[in-house]
Amino acid sequence: MNSIEQLQHITRRHFLGKGAHGLGALALGSMLRDARASASPAPIANPLAPRMPHYAGKAKRVIYLHLTGSPPHLDLYDYKPELVKRTGQDCPDAFLKGKRFAFTSGVPKLLGTPRTFKRHGAGGIWLSDAIPHLHTVADELCVIRSMTTDQFNHAPAELLVYTGSPRPGRPAMGSWVTYGLGTENQNLPGFVVLISSGVQPNGGRNSFGSGFLPSVFQGVQCRSKGDPVLYATDPEGVDRETRRASLDVLRDLNEIQQRELGHPETATRIAQYELAFRMQASVPEVMDISRESAATLEAYGAKPGDSSFANNCLLARRLVEQGVRFVQLFDWGWDFHGTGPSEDIRDGLTRKCATMDRPVAALLKDLRQRGLLDETLVVLGGEFGRTPFREGRTAKGDILGRDHFPDCYSMVVAGGGIRGGTMYGESDDLGFSPAENKVTVHDLQATLMHQLGFNHERLTYRFQGRDYRLTDIHGEVIRGIIS
Repeated sequence: MNSIEQLQHITRRHFLGKGAHGLGALALGSMLRDARASASPAPIANPLAPRMPHYAGKAKRVIYLHLTGSPPHLDLYDYKPELVKRTGQDCPDAFLKGKRFAFTSGVPKLLGTPRTFKRHGAGGIWLSDAIPHLHTVADELCVIRSMTTDQFNHAPAELLVYTGSPRPGRPAMGSWVTYGLGTENQNLPGFVVLISSGVQPNGGRNSFGSGFLPSVFQGVQCRSKGDPVLYATDPEGVDRETRRASLDVLRDLNEIQQRELGHPETATRIAQYELAFRMQASVPEVMDISRESAATLEAYGAKPGDSSFANNCLLARRLVEQGVRFVQLFDWGWDFHGTGPSEDIRDGLTRKCATMDRPVAALLKDLRQRGLLDETLVVLGGEFGRTPFREGRTAKGDILGRDHFPDCYSMVVAGGGIRGGTMYGESDDLGFSPAENKVTVHDLQATLMHQLGFNHERLTYRFQGRDYRLTDIHGEVIRGIIS
């Protein structure tokens, strides 16, 4: 550990305990100063170099598709005939006592799904008519129907999903993965973020930030329209040779500072400058979906030049194919309260799902056809679920919507050694609580890390006197969904 890291990690107890030896340490340091100055400096390591996990994982990379706002799982994946029968009845007091909801008070009315559900694939998993393209890849899907969280507001719930904590400041999942594995392509970032629908995540950049990890592991936001990465192009009048010469000087100065001060962020700065230079040539090529065949563009519903979820799904495949370790997609517009026609779980959900259903199915088929799905984890879902009753503010209107609901919801996982064509866990007859195989957010995180080859309890980083990990002090691997 270098001197700067020691100062960052030192605790008050450690300082007081060692203080008595301070004068001796100063004298010894003075005697050894010349010896340190004459020693050959260690080479500066590349923080993004590929690294081995704890054991051979079945997955090598992750594509995480986040539906920001959280889709109504009871209208997509979790069919509840009993709830349908009891639509319009008062919600039983047992399900309300001691509970808080974002926009609902009093006694709400139960709301069964107006969607049509059928079993699909050899595994016979339940899927609604809102997602017809996903019917065709049912045997790739594992639907977890017993997810639970303790957060019912968007930003804290989203941060919990990605950082393991509902408060800002922790590293995102993609940062932990690149910290543990590095990246397979030194000309591209290890962790790429793509955003559609024109709105940033609820958790802001904290949802893909590096927290207390070195900033080289933070997510790099790329755009499917315009310059792929802002500020990466050379300014007017500066050619590539001049840029290279200036970066060489900066690298030399930064290496001098690194040897003198040993600050880990100096190595990060060197790596980021070099990566940015390489990205100028590599990123425009990989982000250019016009290179794809007409058939592929049609399958995804992608259009070169658009900024859409379909384009981003296709870009995700192109990025992982080129060795990017973690690709995170955010798509805004899944907060189905029923405050307007676009948030109605009937026609509104049909229209919104049309922007997601086709490209996700195409992505899974594309990954399978290219031999990538078995080593690529694909995750699809939101930050929590939606209530089995009508949202309070809109309960007397004609538009059907649901409130935020943390107690029980569904997530979909595919590829990367996950058992396809399966439903894992069960909610109760009305969809209020997990009835079988409850899965927490930290359990899902532990399982994803396990599939990548990590014991989630051992992938840690020391900060402020203790070791931190993605799953904090929680998390159990979900053995029942692993093939």
